[in-house]
Amino acid sequence: MAERSQTAPEAGYDMGNDDAIGGNVSKYLVLPSGYCGQPKKGHLIFDACFESGNLGRVDQVSEFEYDLFIRPDTCNPRFRVWFNFTVENVKESQRVIFNIVNFSKTKSLYRDGMAPMVKSTSRPKWQRLPPKNVYYYRCPDHRKNYVMSFAFCFDREEDIYQFAYCYPYTYTRFQHYLDGLQKRNMDYFFREQLGQSVQQRQLDLLTITSPEDKSDLENSVMQKKIKIPKLSLNHIEEDGEVKDYGEEDLQLRHIKRPEGRKPSEVAHKSIEAVVARLEKQNGLSLGHGTCPEEVFVEASPGTEDMDSLEDAVVPRALYEELLRNYQQQQEEMRHLQQELERTRRQLVQQAKKLKEYGALVSEMKELRDLNRRLQDVLLLRLGSDNLREGAEKKVVFITGRVHPGETPSSFVCQGIIDFLISQHPIAHVLREHLVFKIAPMLNPDGVYLGNYRCSLMGFDLNRHWLDPSPWAHPTLHGVKQLIIQMYNDPKTSLEFYIDIHAHSTMMNGFMYGNIFEDEERFQRQAIFPKLLCQNAEDFSYSSTSFNRDAVKAGTGRRFLGGLLDHTSYCYTLEVSFYSYIIGGTTAAVPYTEEAYMKLGRNVARTFLDYYRLNPLVEKVAIPVPRLRKEKPPPYKYPFLRGPASNHPNGKGDKKSSVNHTDPSNSF
Repeated sequence: MAERSQTAPEAGYDMGNDDAIGGNVSKYLVLPSGYCGQPKKGHLIFDACFESGNLGRVDQVSEFEYDLFIRPDTCNPRFRVWFNFTVENVKESQRVIFNIVNFSKTKSLYRDGMAPMVKSTSRPKWQRLPPKNVYYYRCPDHRKNYVMSFAFCFDREEDIYQFAYCYPYTYTRFQHYLDGLQKRNMDYFFREQLGQSVQQRQLDLLTITSPEDKSDLENSVMQKKIKIPKLSLNHIEEDGEVKDYGEEDLQLRHIKRPEGRKPSEVAHKSIEAVVARLEKQNGLSLGHGTCPEEVFVEASPGTEDMDSLEDAVVPRALYEELLRNYQQQQEEMRHLQQELERTRRQLVQQAKKLKEYGALVSEMKELRDLNRRLQDVLLLRLGSDNLREGAEKKVVFITGRVHPGETPSSFVCQGIIDFLISQHPIAHVLREHLVFKIAPMLNPDGVYLGNYRCSLMGFDLNRHWLDPSPWAHPTLHGVKQLIIQMYNDPKTSLEFYIDIHAHSTMMNGFMYGNIFEDEERFQRQAIFPKLLCQNAEDFSYSSTSFNRDAVKAGTGRRFLGGLLDHTSYCYTLEVSFYSYIIGGTTAAVPYTEEAYMKLGRNVARTFLDYYRLNPLVEKVAIPVPRLRKEKPPPYKYPFLRGPASNHPNGKGDKKSSVNHTDPSNSF
């Protein structure tokens, strides 16, 4: 492998010329100049021959410094931004300086504090290098090109270290993610293959919407939230007395309850039976006029020889003890009856309260039904019955990763998908009223090869929407044909088209929109990004711009914006490779994988806000007559709260103002 650095000059290659780069390095061992012998620890081995890898050449400048060359996109040498490579055979505490020397762009977020990503085999989570170790400058040794240099110290000899421009998101990872969703057998998630790329990688199309035979979700949710006690209100008679409480009856545990009798009756009759037997044995009767103390019978001396117990005579002492027990039990019974009466009254009161509670629950159900009907009215523009046969279907079409090196777009897209298939109440409403069509990876070949902007054949697919070729741009051709088919279907209304990208020079998330001659349509186009700004702290409305640049004529946003009717809106959603700035602060917050996915979730949530406000916005957007030389009065819009931008003094302010009047002035 070391022969590469030795034989290249002999073959006539100019080591300073980028044209000498023809592919990725593969386990490329860098040996010091003049070294002979077996490689040792510290002789670095570079590799980029893996999925989404990119490193074209390595030159050792000194013992500690290396010049690294990005491999250009396949069949297109113009684009050199994305890098992704590994380094192994390191020595503990070995310090190096890596110089990325052939960026195709001069402007970069490295000037604003961005740093490369790094991970190792023992620490598989990606993290950014400290910004203090990263330098971006114009270098006279490389044709005055801009160079990004970073210092690094290897701390574990056994580890393989991986460096990348941003968080990688490979084609294989994407396929594993979709396979996992498909195995969950969700009736509102459908995956199909829309086409294949030049290298026969599949173009996946996801459809997320509620099925036509969906169950009543609202009732099932309320059953989980409200648990009504198992007490039948039919047990309450008209006079307020309780008939029977089933298993909750209060009874003496030591008394076996005969069928059809109450506990008090059983106890009372058992005591009376004992007394009556004693009276019979003594030939006496405890009538109402007889005093118990007068009843006395002496025991006969021949009682031992009696044939039966019934002929026995009870001794006086035992008889008096039985009488005392009888009187005592009667007193206890009176107390027990009083206690039972108090308990009965309490149960009656509780039953009345439960009856009132039942009425309250019924009222709550009626209010929920009313709220649901009101929600359907608010979603009238969307078409609440869009899933029923014969109704117009409202479709949101989302695409991503048309530029393969813009990996944040895949994380944002995954955030959208994860939210839409979740059990969140907003996700339920969106699935019931919208049909989401998502093509998350339009350029699978470019993603797999580690290109930054182009496909396998060197085409920037986002410049070929006007006339895509079925053999050179098959994925783009398949998506365009589907969109045209939906456009020609009278039962389908394509409401939104959003193409997700990542930006290499700007902070925050923001959008690009189109310019229309119809002022009302132009104003309405600003509603969605305005609402997204309220939902996502990392989205900047001031950086959002609306333009008609000639160089963007072949983009999906521009082409579909001219194709679709006035009810459809097309956007490019951009998100920074590096960080976002929260409104009211100046510190940059670096993006993480989770932060990118959170932006996707907020994009999905914003659709509900948009369709709730849409009928009201229709009234607000009526043009207001104004005098000449008078500034257009801003519309008062109570639903949009907070500052108009999350990015104070953002770079996009000037750009937005030169393209067209800021639609936010209408609010």
